[in-house]
Amino acid sequence: MATDLGELLVPYMPTIRVPRTGDRVFKSECAFSYESPESEGGLYVCLNSFLGFGREHVERHYRKTGQSVYMHLKRHVKEKATGAAGGAIPRRRNGKVFLDLELNRDFNGDDYECEDEAKLVIFPDHFEIPLPNIEELPALVTIACDAVLNAQSPYKKQESDSWEEEIQESKHARSLRQQDNGVRIPPSGWKCTKCEMRENLWLNLTDGSVLCGKWFFDGSGGNGHALEHYRETNFPLAVKLNTITPDGADVYSFDEEEAVLDPHISEHLLHFGIDMLQMQRTENGHHTDNHVQQRVSDWEVIQEAGLKLKPVYGSGYTGIKNLGNSCYLSTTMQVLFSIPEFQRAYVGNLQRIFDYSPLDPTQDFNTQMAKLGHGLLSGQYSKPPMKSELIEQVMKEEYKQQQRGISLKMFKALVSKGHPDFSSNRQQDAHEFFLHLINLVERNNSGSENPSDVFRFIVEERVQCCQTQKVRYTQRVDYLMQLPAPLEAASNREELIAYESKRKEAEENMRPPPESVRARIPFTACLQAFTEPENVPDFWSSALQAKSAGVKLPDLTPPIVIPEDTRDISTNNSLESPEIDESSVMQLAEMGFPLEACRKAVYYTGNMGAEMAFNWIIAHMEEPDFAEPLAIPTYMEADLLSSSLPTTSALDNQPPEESISILTSMGFPRHHAIKALKATNNNLERALDWIFTHPDCEEESEAMSDTADTEPNDNSFSNANAHSDFSLSPDQDLSSPRVRDGPGRYELFAFISHMGTSTMSGHYVCHIKKEGRWLIYNDHKVCLSERPPKDLGYMYFYRRLSSC
Repeated sequence: MATDLGELLVPYMPTIRVPRTGDRVFKSECAFSYESPESEGGLYVCLNSFLGFGREHVERHYRKTGQSVYMHLKRHVKEKATGAAGGAIPRRRNGKVFLDLELNRDFNGDDYECEDEAKLVIFPDHFEIPLPNIEELPALVTIACDAVLNAQSPYKKQESDSWEEEIQESKHARSLRQQDNGVRIPPSGWKCTKCEMRENLWLNLTDGSVLCGKWFFDGSGGNGHALEHYRETNFPLAVKLNTITPDGADVYSFDEEEAVLDPHISEHLLHFGIDMLQMQRTENGHHTDNHVQQRVSDWEVIQEAGLKLKPVYGSGYTGIKNLGNSCYLSTTMQVLFSIPEFQRAYVGNLQRIFDYSPLDPTQDFNTQMAKLGHGLLSGQYSKPPMKSELIEQVMKEEYKQQQRGISLKMFKALVSKGHPDFSSNRQQDAHEFFLHLINLVERNNSGSENPSDVFRFIVEERVQCCQTQKVRYTQRVDYLMQLPAPLEAASNREELIAYESKRKEAEENMRPPPESVRARIPFTACLQAFTEPENVPDFWSSALQAKSAGVKLPDLTPPIVIPEDTRDISTNNSLESPEIDESSVMQLAEMGFPLEACRKAVYYTGNMGAEMAFNWIIAHMEEPDFAEPLAIPTYMEADLLSSSLPTTSALDNQPPEESISILTSMGFPRHHAIKALKATNNNLERALDWIFTHPDCEEESEAMSDTADTEPNDNSFSNANAHSDFSLSPDQDLSSPRVRDGPGRYELFAFISHMGTSTMSGHYVCHIKKEGRWLIYNDHKVCLSERPPKDLGYMYFYRRLSSC
């Protein structure tokens, strides 16, 4: 038989590799789906590329690559048999167990056991060779199989990849058995049970013992009683007491000798009477649990805690597992794949994307987006429990949440690659991740329909020169509106003022703070604040050919054409007596600045005060003409200058060829150089600066009009954002496929809510309206929403109604 197996594998030996340092072995998840060794069909791992494939996708890989030898991994999860006394009977397991393959199900490790099965499969005939088979297989095959089985997870960060070590989930977290010993831990006033230490205290999560940590070289720390307790009992996990907040806690594994994650930390603490939602760290390191009722209310209201929410299953109702501070990602993706355009772009083109995926689909954005979309929308990973399972759970009085969701480890590793924040294990801002993902969609889009276009809109900014009262229009692209929250517009302003007074008084008298008060700001007030004028102190006025003060206003309605200046020019053409606030000039001169420089500063900032003029001086004091007398063009000169610029054709308005040549010799495209010179009135130095501040225009310039700036028409537009800005000609036709227009009526269809002290911590959930009903997506749990907290959202998503 040994000879037969050896001869059988001879033709495939050149294709079988042993994983080397740097090779990633995907033995827990399919590259195209969320199939795993626990799935019915198991997982096939290619012994050349070490990619994993579910049963539905392994044939495609074989046809594309010709690779024939795969290792098939199958995990069997079984409930342990019980003896006469009701306890589980220990059972020896035959075969090799994949030790670092995490158990995806929320089963208690003392009640369930895993039996892992491995075998070689040779395609296309599906010839199977059971493993281990050391004596019958060639040495190379045996070494390769053993290396695959013992390979680390491809998602574990190496120290060379990051200065910050990635915290991993503890192997004890999901199977931790806690003692029912009646121990209840108070919210404060702790001390070590073996000494009088009141600092650096650790709660053992198995028996509830409160013990001190290890001694530090500076004399702080403790007497090491927590470690001694572990050595006596082998109870592995402990949590540091003064780190418990609604956002999480610091957990240490004595067995693994490192800080770890405990995805069930909330339940483990509640077992000993500690409610995380009631805990808050104070400046002196102690905790309080009775002065954060408003914050607790927010957590409960947003997650609809205390309500019996009905789980839902099927297409579009698949949850996402929390990988440890990954809810910012999961909520964003749930909302995006509730949008038809994203569904069509990725799930609608699933087979085409998969068929044309690169040899390493784990590194292809479109493949992973299609995989994620299918995982959320197919219903394959959101099936209701069998009736027999429900009856059995009721009989045992241990009803468990059957929704398990999908794990986005592969997706997160790809979209966060190279990003210092998203690649970490810390909580992040959902808004920042949304923009990051839209950027990836734009960068990787190759189809006829770009799904990110549903968010794409135009904002027009109107900047008015404070001196000449003339205006400049610019238009930019953005994908969301960031609205300010004006506290002065709060409907409960008096209540806020009273709270702030009480808070300061409590702080001065070292008393607990009063119950917090949330500002209630109308949505219309946020919109109004968004359109409020903004001062631009260093605005370049083309009418003055100098820097001046300006006022910027984003217009969300069609721009109004400003009529030409009809004032009597003879009353405004004096160079000797410009209107200048002499009191501001004298304030600046008393600081030691040259008088003429002070006059220029006050003039160019529109007589808006000494403070703004002082800022102008600081910004311009290195200029060679800083102290020269003020000289401004008259309105007649400005009009003559303006009228002298040809506007009849793009050819007549061509910048000097020598200026174009200088810019193109630096490597800039000719059309980009021309646009930059036109935008800066052929000023070469400012044109170079314009190019660097408008990089996106290089891609857009060919599609834009090359005509000179003219008055804007009545096109629609919206807000702009620094992440994706580029200037358009004011008369640019915005009715292009990339900017959609329609009736100005919108409907809220989703919102993401945040709980915690900042967007960089805490927890995110989202509510989405589907089929006329609201649902709450809270990590892996998807339920019908009873009271969607629409007034506590962080990001709101609206869709345009087709008709008024």
